[in-house]
Amino acid sequence: MAHTIVLGALVGAALGLSGALVQSVTRNPLASPDVIGVGHGAAAATVLALATGTVASPGALPAVSVAGGLGAAALVYVLAWRHGMQPTRFVLTGVGIGVALSAVVQLYLTESELTAAEQVKLWLTGSLNGRGWTQATPLAWVLLLSLPALVRASRALRPLGLDADTASALGVRVQRTRLGLTVLGVVLAATATGAAGPIGFVALTAPQLARRLSRTPQLPLAGSASTGAIIVVAADLVARTALPPLEIPVGALTSLVGGPYLLWLLGREPGRGARASR
Repeated sequence: MAHTIVLGALVGAALGLSGALVQSVTRNPLASPDVIGVGHGAAAATVLALATGTVASPGALPAVSVAGGLGAAALVYVLAWRHGMQPTRFVLTGVGIGVALSAVVQLYLTESELTAAEQVKLWLTGSLNGRGWTQATPLAWVLLLSLPALVRASRALRPLGLDADTASALGVRVQRTRLGLTVLGVVLAATATGAAGPIGFVALTAPQLARRLSRTPQLPLAGSASTGAIIVVAADLVARTALPPLEIPVGALTSLVGGPYLLWLLGREPGRGARASR
């Protein structure tokens, strides 16, 4: 049980940090790695690796996931670039890439053998069941190695929250900073996906909840990590005990709760993302 709690906390922390970074870069509360295609890229790469047997051990899944997430993010960045990166176009391009990657996964599932398809479907639900230190250790190392970059990122978020001209006047290299923070967020989200499968809406909700709890003008990185960890661990506990002996995948539960939250956020803050991108 302890290894499940540790893994859930690490996955939640990575997703919370990733969501805070992506939302700060895009200045859009509706943006998150799973919305802009990063999660779909990580999932597609991992699913194909599982289905084709190219992964020799479970410990190699995080590396495959990171490669898929980085590849998807790079494609989104290239397609969205028009004399600079506009946050709104970046998000919309990511949504389109995510839909295309989801279609690739679904196409494979319809053409694959039953055993392979069931294995892939189980992974796609996002679950901590049957996972432990083998998945937690690589994710812990990624978070540990990311600490210096996260400290620098926390300092860069405040001027980056201003408009591009003001941030540039303060000496911030806006495009370079946005790219660096996006890459960091992609790596964190993709590694978390490789460890536990795609757990939706945590990266979307954790930063916003942390900002409301801390009442700070910018998204708090430490608060987002803590909130994400609490969400995943609590959701996994509920998923295991709500309908015994059935154990619901934690990804299904977070999506069930996150969907209404997204609708509430859309209704509560109409046009915010569009205003923020100007």
